[in-house]
Amino acid sequence: MELLSPREIATFALSLLDLTNLRDDCDSAAIEHLCQRAQTPNGHAAAICIWPRFVEQARGILGAGHSVRIATVVNFPSGDLPVAEVVAETEQAIADGADEIDLVIPYRAYLAGNEACVTDMVTAVRAACPQACLKVILETGEIRDSGKIRLASELAIAAGADFIKTSTGKVAINATLEAADIMLQAIRDSRKKVGFKPAGGISTVSDADLYLRLAETIMGANWLMPSTFRFGASSLLDDILGVIAGAPSARVATGY
Repeated sequence: MELLSPREIATFALSLLDLTNLRDDCDSAAIEHLCQRAQTPNGHAAAICIWPRFVEQARGILGAGHSVRIATVVNFPSGDLPVAEVVAETEQAIADGADEIDLVIPYRAYLAGNEACVTDMVTAVRAACPQACLKVILETGEIRDSGKIRLASELAIAAGADFIKTSTGKVAINATLEAADIMLQAIRDSRKKVGFKPAGGISTVSDADLYLRLAETIMGANWLMPSTFRFGASSLLDDILGVIAGAPSARVATGY
């Protein structure tokens, strides 16, 4: 990346943010607050990412065609639901007004040796939301093995993913630079227009900057934009707004 000031990095990160509330205690008041927080005087988040049961409410708040997109999760967080049930979840979410679907692959079955389950799940959900942005969550902190992360990335891309995403944020190990490196190389080598979303544990502008620089190193200049890169985070916005206001970013919390 060209040499940017901390404030410029923070403003850029804001435009790439999927502002997330997937807490178990999320309620209607929290969704209203999230929609408000996604629209700041310094720019808007790319999307909010919420439980499916709140999509209709969020659409009512944001309205059709709003610049803040609505993402929701399916087969989440376990990855263990039957394909037909996940397809039904997806169809209902689209009917309720979701713009983007974040799908967890059946990572436990995949780790047990069933590679076809990834292809089958992604293909079915892709067919259920042909116009939506489909982000496929690999749960890399559970897969761990670099070769298996690479293969899961390739399977998801081949089956129609618009993005591949590291994590649900619900396990012990979430986004890491190691997993990001593997996934970004898989995207590059696919020669397809596929985006990347690190999620879970990215809470500072300093953290975000590391992922942005890694992505640009692998994918090249001018690749970074909301259609190809998102951060999934719930607390990153606080640091972004602090840095924009002139405060230093909190220390880096991630790394190799």
